Amino acid sequence: MNLVKASLTLLSIGIGSTITSALQLPSSEVSRRTVISTIASTSSAAVVSGSIPPFAVAAEAIGGPSVLLNSNNKKKFPLASFGLQIYNDDTAYKLTLTALEAGYRNFFASVLAGNQKGFAKAIKAAGIPRDELYICGTVLSNRVDKETAAYRKTKQGCLENMEAMAAGNIERLDMIMLDYPGPNDESIRGQWRAFEEMKSNDRTVDDLAVSNFSPTQLDAILAVPGATKPTVNQLPFSVAYHPQNILEYNTKRDIFVQSWSPLSKVLRRYGPELGSIGKNYGKSAAQVGLRFIVQSGAGFCTQSSSEEHFVEDLNVFDFKLTDDEMSKLYQLAA
Repeated sequence: MNLVKASLTLLSIGIGSTITSALQLPSSEVSRRTVISTIASTSSAAVVSGSIPPFAVAAEAIGGPSVLLNSNNKKKFPLASFGLQIYNDDTAYKLTLTALEAGYRNFFASVLAGNQKGFAKAIKAAGIPRDELYICGTVLSNRVDKETAAYRKTKQGCLENMEAMAAGNIERLDMIMLDYPGPNDESIRGQWRAFEEMKSNDRTVDDLAVSNFSPTQLDAILAVPGATKPTVNQLPFSVAYHPQNILEYNTKRDIFVQSWSPLSKVLRRYGPELGSIGKNYGKSAAQVGLRFIVQSGAGFCTQSSSEEHFVEDLNVFDFKLTDDEMSKLYQLAA
């Protein structure tokens, strides 16, 4: 496999948003791929204000720029992540090596994809120092009711993550993420109690995160005295789907948003419009779609099976969309 040298000229990123309405997400859904189709389309648009970014952005030579999360553990969280939605370990192994060679240093290994062992083995084979990587695992326990049952199911998921990662001699995760919230506040608190123990008692993870959490579901955690605050909320934010307030309600809680499926439906619906903007910068429609996410104040978790696309998706930090272009992109799905 040829080494890919992604040449990135990193510029400052205008991060900020005035998006103003809430996203409500299904608490019992299992398949990440069906979430977008179950959520109503956005009703109106907002324009990026160019306000002071809530998360300090630092330039990186490899992996793109990064942010420091609210955990303040000094380890940076790269804005660009490779998300392993590949449904076998062999493929995950090969594509993880490709992503590493392209420059990715932030990885999301999903329990739903069943590929964590393949990912872990690739990390071991690559030989990149562990402290240069940011690795996130996931737990699926959203269909278990009541606090104790949710705690036990989540605890089991935490242990299963470490067993899978052991295939690559990964003894500690940078982040563990709840794939979905439980069906009620009591269950969410049970899920989070298991996460708290993984961090404070087992000491096998640094950051705790969530995915597909609404404001009220986040507050089910934050209302508990002394609770560890989620660092990241992974949501389906994109040009094709950006409900009002989806970024704002997280920022108010000091939680960083990472977009999953950042290009889902985007190119099919709005490819010509994004491509037209991209011509101003020598960029593709896909790169404009990812730049929209970053410039709105979020990160993204992308996937690919193409070496060319790995590099393309990472090379979105050397240009900046104008306020007018951002406004037009927000209005596309209005």
